[in-house]
Amino acid sequence: MRSFSFVTVDVFTDRRFGGNPLAVLPDASGLGDAEMQSLAAEFNLSETTFVLPPSDPANTARVRIFNRTAEMPFAGHPNVGTGWVLAGLGRDRAGVLRFEEIAGLVEVQVQRDGARATPRAVTIAAPQPLSLGPEMPVDLLAGCVGLAAEDVVVAAHRPVVASVGNAFVIAEVTGSALSRATPDIARFKAAHEAFPVLGPRRLPLYLYARDSEAGGAARLRARMFSPLSGTLEDAATGSAATPLAALLLSLTQDRERRYDITQGVEMGRPSLLLSTAHRAADGIRATVGGGCVAVQQGEIEL
Repeated sequence: MRSFSFVTVDVFTDRRFGGNPLAVLPDASGLGDAEMQSLAAEFNLSETTFVLPPSDPANTARVRIFNRTAEMPFAGHPNVGTGWVLAGLGRDRAGVLRFEEIAGLVEVQVQRDGARATPRAVTIAAPQPLSLGPEMPVDLLAGCVGLAAEDVVVAAHRPVVASVGNAFVIAEVTGSALSRATPDIARFKAAHEAFPVLGPRRLPLYLYARDSEAGGAARLRARMFSPLSGTLEDAATGSAATPLAALLLSLTQDRERRYDITQGVEMGRPSLLLSTAHRAADGIRATVGGGCVAVQQGEIEL
């Protein structure tokens, strides 16, 4: 039998049982594609990561990310959590890790309070600049989550596909509507047929509401629904927070901005995602970071 170690961590939180849980296999060498997918389904978390040797020795690792049904090109909380785990194993170089992923190279910055201390926080840079896709009809989006068209705020932008490595439909809604939103799987399936631009079994909706401004950061509340890929609701979605930050910056004349995003409250798993966006030579780039807490460790025999 082959044995593989795993750990689980709660990501974008400073307390156990908050944030978004993640399973990490720090050495997945020898696992095949089908085995990785089966293990991700077995863990039954929004994502599981598998760490492999890098193609380029200048990088830290090749990281593969699977949700319950498919491999993902990039995701936020899996990178933050995997960075935290590998940094705890001493695999960073002067506080930096570099992950090879389908969407590109992901650079990870590790913050510690001392040279050998457990990481205090991890921040990742999304692998691609902001790209925008088609707009989703307001009534189609609203129906997916049990809202009325007037609950969707279109003053700044209409619901739109946005990506910095992993695409989401991003829509602003009123504060009360964000709390009331409830995914309707039948409506999601019908909407996917009418709006299939994100690929098979993919229609992730990232809804946000504006909260306040404090300490130089815009405070937002958010929720993410992706029932067609097996995640009814996600507690913290870094790969959606980053295109949201980039999209919002694109609507201003600012060079950079910070966005503190609260997510997961309605699920009982409050999360805090610290995101930034800035204008770069190739477009608008974004980062997201936060804390992690270790929860479980064990062995899998196959």
